[in-house]
Amino acid sequence: MTSPVFLTVDTELMWRHHSDGLAGAEIFARSLEPAGVGVSYQLEVLARHGLKACFFVDPMPALTFGLAPVRAIVETILAAGQEVQLHLHPNWTAAVAGDKGARAARFELVEYSLAEQCDLIRGATALLVATGAPPPIAFRGGSYSANADTLTALVELGFVYDSSHNGSEHPWPSAIDLPSAQIAPLAHLGMIEVPVTLIEEKAGAFRNFQICALSAGEMRAALDHARDQRHAAVTIVSHSFELANRAGTRPNAVHVRRFEALCALLAERATEMPTVHFVDRPALRLGQYDVPLGPDPLRTRWRQAEQLWSNMVAERAA
Repeated sequence: MTSPVFLTVDTELMWRHHSDGLAGAEIFARSLEPAGVGVSYQLEVLARHGLKACFFVDPMPALTFGLAPVRAIVETILAAGQEVQLHLHPNWTAAVAGDKGARAARFELVEYSLAEQCDLIRGATALLVATGAPPPIAFRGGSYSANADTLTALVELGFVYDSSHNGSEHPWPSAIDLPSAQIAPLAHLGMIEVPVTLIEEKAGAFRNFQICALSAGEMRAALDHARDQRHAAVTIVSHSFELANRAGTRPNAVHVRRFEALCALLAERATEMPTVHFVDRPALRLGQYDVPLGPDPLRTRWRQAEQLWSNMVAERAA
């Protein structure tokens, strides 16, 4: 019995670079290919280890900067044999190049009505397809923002999977009506919900399985736990810009090491924990009751010390 792994990369522009007044080309560079550790680097590491990953691409900045730079990153991902699915940050619908973020639509998808969400997702799908991506069947809201209306809209628009439920961001803006500790995929409101995997840091407090959120030791422990407990799936999150410092000007050595360690771990476990694409439509044991990895103070203290070093050294802009 295998536990499929959805290794996902939210591929998006960082609003902070727009707010800082950077030119469009620089915003794309620092968000998608920062410091040599962006999408192209991640694709190389994935290929080296024979792993599959889903790149959730947000096409909405094309409304501000045009389709060409979004098309370029989509073509890069597809040429590497990885899949592109839909991500959506609605604030870009009102953005104007060069205005330093003065004009922005509402940031969270859950702030929009059902009709508005339908229009946003329909428009984002058309933009994504216009870049050369296949019609998407999986969705993740920007900042994990989604609710019952989001799922209703996705069903109406023909999507199969949603991966917005994140218990560490619940109940806002990850507002789907599921328990915070829900990590197993399930059928919900007509969709297959594939929640982000969590670990429990302390009783009732969760951290999502994300490169910048967990140490390599915590990631190994979470994968071991999922394997030993025969979890229905594992869903991991990264970002196009996550392996660089916040300014996008130099690699974050801590995060790079974590990503490379994670890929090596997944390669070692390829038989029992294969990475999959949503388009593969893998057989999922829906509705299984899976429990997140429990707290371990030693693991937590190690990660906190590592993160302190990262904040003091790796995040210092060149």
